[in-house]
Amino acid sequence: MLTKKQKELLEFIHERILATGVSPSFDEMKEALDLASKSGIHRLIMALEERGFLRRLPNRARALEVLKLPESATAPTPAAAPSAPPPRGPFRPSLVGAPQEPRAEAVRSGLIPVLGRIAAGTAIEAIQHETHRIAPPDGQLDPDTHYALEVRGDSMINAGILDGDTVILKRTDIADSGDIVVALVDEAEATLKRFRKKGGSIALEAANPAYGTRIFGPDRVRIQGRLVALVRRYL
Repeated sequence: MLTKKQKELLEFIHERILATGVSPSFDEMKEALDLASKSGIHRLIMALEERGFLRRLPNRARALEVLKLPESATAPTPAAAPSAPPPRGPFRPSLVGAPQEPRAEAVRSGLIPVLGRIAAGTAIEAIQHETHRIAPPDGQLDPDTHYALEVRGDSMINAGILDGDTVILKRTDIADSGDIVVALVDEAEATLKRFRKKGGSIALEAANPAYGTRIFGPDRVRIQGRLVALVRRYL
């Protein structure tokens, strides 16, 4: 038995996926349900997961799958899904069209997919789709387990990460305290920061004194990747 809000959210997510091929953002869900904060949406999603109505796809931003609907609603019909393919990868698209399949020769050559931009300052909403591929600096990284993001912002300059750099990350959902990671906050904001465990909380630290450390409960942050290399282009 679902609560009224749980049922409303499930049906809203289902209708949005059928209409657009991607799940709505936390802000869109908050506005649709007229809730005061995204934490309320997070709790509703967790409850729907626990009851087997909803599933979050791992290592993807804004990627939800409706497993079933209440008996009073129309059952999900995967075969009638939109023609656009669903999101792929940790930051495949919520805001733009679905990416094309990478060329086979790019995969064979070991080129790493660049999946968009990441903020190293103020967090931004979900990264977009694959834009191009780059060669890793040592040529030894597996494109199936690594991806790259272009950095925007200066909050990590004291860690040697500058605005305009391209960071290469290993796909993982775990990190050790002190690792530089891509963190997804509240399933909506992606940011590049140093990960710290602070008791029962998680701290996302900048490497620039102009920016503060952000503290979150562990249920609000998901690790999307760990920094392993950096590429810098000199003009």
